[in-house]
Amino acid sequence: MPGARAARPQLDWLVARPIAHRGLHGLEAGVVENSGAAALAAIEAGFGIECDVQISADGEAMVFHDFVLDRLTEESGPVAARTAAALNAMTLKGSNDPILPLAAFLDLVGGRVPLVIEVKSRFDGDLALTRRTAALVAERPGQPIVIKSFDPQVIAELRMIAPQIPRGIVGMNAYDYGDYAGLSVREKNALANLLHFSETQPDFLSWKVSDLESAAPYLCRNAVGLPVMSWTVRTPEQREAAARHADQMVFEGFRP
Repeated sequence: MPGARAARPQLDWLVARPIAHRGLHGLEAGVVENSGAAALAAIEAGFGIECDVQISADGEAMVFHDFVLDRLTEESGPVAARTAAALNAMTLKGSNDPILPLAAFLDLVGGRVPLVIEVKSRFDGDLALTRRTAALVAERPGQPIVIKSFDPQVIAELRMIAPQIPRGIVGMNAYDYGDYAGLSVREKNALANLLHFSETQPDFLSWKVSDLESAAPYLCRNAVGLPVMSWTVRTPEQREAAARHADQMVFEGFRP
């Protein structure tokens, strides 16, 4: 059984200012999600940044959302089939920005605003990306950085190898996206109801905005005292729901 958890970190900075989803991006301005330009735009506006990481063929953490290259670049195929150098040589579609290694992205942000890093996972037990991300963040003590994931195994691993890094679970009520097709009904139920809580012991929760009025986020916020972040807020109605039922919002498509 896991032992008693350490005192939770103070995360006032995590809820102080809204967080720009994949940076402050917009195709009309030629600023692509998860790009250096999107990060700089968020910093200039004083917003926190949420970004995603995928693993390269040679084990590097790269700032990129999708498992495949097709939507966001002129290339195709799995991100994980290309080396970090090959990925960094690609430009994001509609811009001159390259795909950045997480190390370069961290240097660019430089602790100027809070950074929320989502570790993407196929729920296959491969924790190489988790360990590489944790190692890079651990090199920057004192910077306002948290790591989150939909995958409880990622967060449980972070708890063991880097307990000093604030960690959060991303969740929702129904796991009916294609990314979760390989999970059983029982596994999806466990995710929706945080049945992994004793193993992950998260420091915050990141919950789908349309599902905020449900037991898991309500109890985490009001009974356990965890900060609750809402994703992804795009409409006035969603912003109102986030203000009522959460402590923070990850937003896109407008400026708060």
